[in-house]
Amino acid sequence: MRRWRGALVAALLLQSAPAPAETPEGTPTPPLTNTRYDEDYRYLLDPAAGSGAFWERFKAIPLTPGGTLSLSTGLEARLRGEAVRNSGWGQDEPRNDAYGLWRLLPYADLRAGPALRVFGQLIMAGSAGKLGPEGAPDVDRADLLQGFADLSVPLGDAQGTLRAGRQMLAYGSERLISLRYGANVPRAFDAVTGIVKAGPWRVDGFLGRPVRAAPDLFDDRRDGGRSAWGLYATRGAAAGWGTGLDAYYIGYGNRAASFEGGQGREERHTLGTRLFGKADGWDWNWEAMLQTGRIDGETIAAWSVASDTGHRWDGVPLRPRLGLKANIASGDRDPGDGRLGTFNPLFPRAKYFGELTPVGPLNLMNLHPSVDVALSDEFSLSASAIAYWRMSLEDGVYDLSGNLLRSGAGSRSRHIGTQGELVLSYAAGRTVEGLLSYSLFRPGSFLQNTGPAKTIHFVGMEAVFKF
Repeated sequence: MRRWRGALVAALLLQSAPAPAETPEGTPTPPLTNTRYDEDYRYLLDPAAGSGAFWERFKAIPLTPGGTLSLSTGLEARLRGEAVRNSGWGQDEPRNDAYGLWRLLPYADLRAGPALRVFGQLIMAGSAGKLGPEGAPDVDRADLLQGFADLSVPLGDAQGTLRAGRQMLAYGSERLISLRYGANVPRAFDAVTGIVKAGPWRVDGFLGRPVRAAPDLFDDRRDGGRSAWGLYATRGAAAGWGTGLDAYYIGYGNRAASFEGGQGREERHTLGTRLFGKADGWDWNWEAMLQTGRIDGETIAAWSVASDTGHRWDGVPLRPRLGLKANIASGDRDPGDGRLGTFNPLFPRAKYFGELTPVGPLNLMNLHPSVDVALSDEFSLSASAIAYWRMSLEDGVYDLSGNLLRSGAGSRSRHIGTQGELVLSYAAGRTVEGLLSYSLFRPGSFLQNTGPAKTIHFVGMEAVFKF
């Protein structure tokens, strides 16, 4: 335990000099992403374009004269410590635990001219001191996280890309298709993706299966029981509209789905739209989703509405931002009516409602006010409170993976509980990040009526080095 605690402190103290926002020639420095494959460093093939940052020597390494064939490399190293008391409100075993998590994500990006590229990324992830069973999403000792090939071709005034292989997928706010990046082992898909970029628009089509992460060496396999396909179109807020727009269709299949109101083979279709943007200190991110389909002969009729609205005062000390998130996800009203009303978040992001997320966005209503302040250029502090209720009294409470935690039959109460959270974040330039968080979840009357109902306490600390 002492070793990983010391490593966390050491990583937070490693502050590299921040890179400039632009190269001397005015080419924007690519922002670091979680997927890594959208970063293009080929501008560094020009020796005069560099800024002298240490990481530039690992990018756009010419393999042929003129750099027609070039290689970029990079790495993410993350150390994380967690301690939890009364896991599962006192129902889970072990109820109390403290442990360390680590992961390494090295990658290599080989590009051959403007048309061809091969991208590969490994994952090495483990835990130390964890009392519970090791497995996904905590441990994956060594495996292929991403490995795909791209073919890019001009399509008139547009650009088209065909991508095939293992890849991480994320769309919009990652409410339905996400990287699961906050977990120790992110989510990947074995998929084929087509991408068309035309002016301010980008349209993705994809078909694939999620990868089932396993703890041993190179034993990750695609999940034969689940699949996803869809079309996702987006137009950014900076394109002149003021508000960005997403519109999408996502199909989902599960051979062994299970909800309180229905079990069996599930085929679900989601239509959704999202509006997002910033103006005059305000920011907004609003999304509506409608689901239909069938599960074991029953009809699916579900929906969800999610919103995140805030205002930041840049001209006052600490640059405070006040925000409010409000979410509703439908539940099943009558288990015997031949129609399932429970919303399915498919492949949601980890830490959906915060560092502590004991419940998932199924049969749920919540209100989530927050305040964020900038303590300095490197440190920021956020505080939030969340109240949770059941949408339908006939349906239960689920976790983030869609597993039923408590049946709805044991109580007529809506109130699930109340959560509070404090997060201190740190960022130094491009390469070093860290956080320290404390969360608690106080059970409401529904949990008190249906089983153990102790207050959950959770502490997390994290250090990330990335280039």
